[in-house]
Amino acid sequence: MTSVWENLTVDARDPARLARWWAEALGYQVVTESPDEVEIRQSVDRLPGLVFVPVTDGKDRKNRLHLDLRPADQEAEVERLVDMGARHVDIGQGDVEWTVLADPEGNEFCVLREREE
Repeated sequence: MTSVWENLTVDARDPARLARWWAEALGYQVVTESPDEVEIRQSVDRLPGLVFVPVTDGKDRKNRLHLDLRPADQEAEVERLVDMGARHVDIGQGDVEWTVLADPEGNEFCVLREREE
């Protein structure tokens, strides 16, 4: 017996706002929305999704799980995401080939270099 990866759940102070930010960043769409959760997916029938749920406390330390994005053009994607409200963060990564950003609620994610063929 195996399991299917259904979604990744993200705690958020403002789930609707953060879900819409990530939907725009990833080219996803909101597939369900209620006061208790907002889910985004690439399409309604495509898993996994990202589910944003409300919490009252703020983020206070580095995420133990994060997303890695691999765009066709790293520099352009970093600029686009920063223009959308992401910010550069230093989590002690040092001199690396990827860029670490944080979403509007401070959740870190990485923007990787283009894949070499």
